[in-house]
Amino acid sequence: MRVWRFDANVDTDALAPGAYMQFGVEVLARHCLKRLRPEFCQEVRRGDVIVAGSGFGIGSSREQAAAVLVHLGVAAVIAPSFGGLFFRNAFNLGLLALVCPQADEIHDTVSSNHSESGLTVCAEVGYVEQQGRKIQVESTPAFLLDMVRCGGLMEVLRKKMQ
Repeated sequence: MRVWRFDANVDTDALAPGAYMQFGVEVLARHCLKRLRPEFCQEVRRGDVIVAGSGFGIGSSREQAAAVLVHLGVAAVIAPSFGGLFFRNAFNLGLLALVCPQADEIHDTVSSNHSESGLTVCAEVGYVEQQGRKIQVESTPAFLLDMVRCGGLMEVLRKKMQ
């Protein structure tokens, strides 16, 4: 998994810019995080991971902020803390959000272009690993991990209804 690093306090307007909210997620995806890293929306790949400073997803309650990351194929967001509404929206939409107090120790692998410095995420066990170094993440309840595996809350409910 490649790692995209961002600073602290990435807000929902950076993820899903208000100027494009009248359009669908496909259009929003073309502008996701553009003001912070202009290349992100064009170069992100399915399975990439975002690692950021504290306060990721602060701001409004717009679920599109998490939906656009799911649409782009982001596998997980790792940060020391999250905006509360973003955190809940992420799991509801099937996006893994991991709380990691030592997130600053995880290195950007996209800018350095080192494939050997990719990241392995072991959410079930509670760590991520980069260059042979394990960094602990807070435990994620099994039901939330199941929600991510199923593709979000609506998919969990569909399965229960069948």
